[in-house]
Amino acid sequence: MEKSHSTIPPALIEHAIDAQKNAYAPYSEFQVGAALLDADGNIHAGCNVENAAYPLGQCAEAGAISTMILSGCKQIEQIVIVGSGDSYCPPCGGCRQKIAEFADNKTRVHLLNKSGEVKTVLFSELLPFSFGFEKDKR
Repeated sequence: MEKSHSTIPPALIEHAIDAQKNAYAPYSEFQVGAALLDADGNIHAGCNVENAAYPLGQCAEAGAISTMILSGCKQIEQIVIVGSGDSYCPPCGGCRQKIAEFADNKTRVHLLNKSGEVKTVLFSELLPFSFGFEKDKR
């Protein structure tokens, strides 16, 4: 676990925390924010948006990925995910696969708890046997 945020761009953390504040989570009351740094150096953020019809909600990571794609980039360099609990908030299984579509083995995933502590892992540690397109054949 990283002891400091020195390897994470401060703006990336700020965007994730700001996104979390805007999360719409009236059912779970668990607000999540995500911000990613793309290969072009731009930051894209998203928050979870719940819906009374449970499967129709959207995770924070999916929102951030959507804004990255909208901007024309398709490569995640780093992603910060912040949840509202004492524990770290790793991406759900579906979001791990969504991230896998745009990540590589060097993509860093920074998990931030509500105390500001950070745990950083390589994406390949979160989803070691992901499936999908070969990155070099796209």
